[in-house]
Amino acid sequence: MFDFETSVTGIEFKVRQLADEVMRLRQLVREGDDRCRELEEALKNKETIINNLKEENKLIRLGNRLTEGNDSAELKLKINQMIRTIDKSLEILRRE
Repeated sequence: MFDFETSVTGIEFKVRQLADEVMRLRQLVREGDDRCRELEEALKNKETIINNLKEENKLIRLGNRLTEGNDSAELKLKINQMIRTIDKSLEILRRE
């Protein structure tokens, strides 16, 4: 009987250890998921900033062209195209 009780006690101990390990690993997975979500959000924010800076850069280039006195009709067309693109982007954002 002693051997049986010892075996059962040993098995119970190992089961508790495994349960603790499962809980620890689940916590690590949750933390990894949280970190992944944070990084994805940071990436989206950086992409938005990059896109905004690209648009700003385009506008600055257009402004520089205006001051240089290049063909104003061409610049007006490009500005109008950019305004339309911005309006479309804003409309898409409103829908979401």
